[in-house]
Amino acid sequence: MKTVFVTGINGLLGTNVVNLLLEKGYHVKGLVRNIEDYKGLQSPHLQLIKGTLFDDYTTVLSDVDYLVHIAAVTGQNILDFAYYWRINSLATQQLHQAATKSKVKKFVFVSSANTLGYGSKLNPGTEEAFMRQPFNNSIYAQSKKSAENHLLEYKGEMKTIVVNPTFMLGAYDAKPSSGKIILMAWKKKVIFYPPGGKNFVHVEDVAKGILESFTKGRDGEKYLLSNANLSYREFFMKVNRVANQKPMMIQVPKFILLAVGIIGDVLRQLKVKTSISSVNMRILCINNYYSNRKSMAELNVNYQSIEKSISDAVNYFKKN
Repeated sequence: MKTVFVTGINGLLGTNVVNLLLEKGYHVKGLVRNIEDYKGLQSPHLQLIKGTLFDDYTTVLSDVDYLVHIAAVTGQNILDFAYYWRINSLATQQLHQAATKSKVKKFVFVSSANTLGYGSKLNPGTEEAFMRQPFNNSIYAQSKKSAENHLLEYKGEMKTIVVNPTFMLGAYDAKPSSGKIILMAWKKKVIFYPPGGKNFVHVEDVAKGILESFTKGRDGEKYLLSNANLSYREFFMKVNRVANQKPMMIQVPKFILLAVGIIGDVLRQLKVKTSISSVNMRILCINNYYSNRKSMAELNVNYQSIEKSISDAVNYFKKN
């Protein structure tokens, strides 16, 4: 039985990864800050380990075959790049060093699609495209890119790959995190949406891509785990169909979003924690689209419909 060490198992992706690993017969060591917050499957093959990313896990990793590093700071209201960098980059580097010392076979780093260049529906972004504005000014994306650069410069016995998921939806979003976009529309009489768009993917498919990378992922490569390129209007229309609702749909003009972003910048300069900023508002106004050709061809990921991911998320929220 292969053993996998997974960080960030209390989150949307982490829980789905652990569930799939257990279903596939792996032994899992899951890192958590609070054991009682874990909402996934229970199994005699699951060992919950309480700790922080900066603890020494050399001994814990001594019998581990694969390491999946998911844990990260993703909140958009953080003001200081140094805080993002410490968790998203420095902690990743230290964990990678511990895995190397413990002779782990493969290190899978879960990054973000936003470290890669986006494109249009006709010409979507790929793993070879360079990060573009406005993500160049996103301190979150910068911290993830810093970690990627360090890991992919590494040459040694342990194989290392990077997966770059897009916007994930599905069950087990206990916080919730990305599922907030569904809650913005579900059971609402009026939906306000921005003029841009993004790529959406079922979190289960991202989990499948990670597991497939254990045996099929090539050392030193990046893999976009992505699916449907949709405008925000198209996405919310799908939510409406799944939820069987007919709210009024109103697009928020770009100039209003950009004005709100300037207000957010002022508040952030005054050290007020807010997710509103010019960068984040500009992101809502672009078509942030990506291709999944490489992950389909090399990792053999067959992507589910976005309607299925929305339905799974809605059903989870109903039950929880």
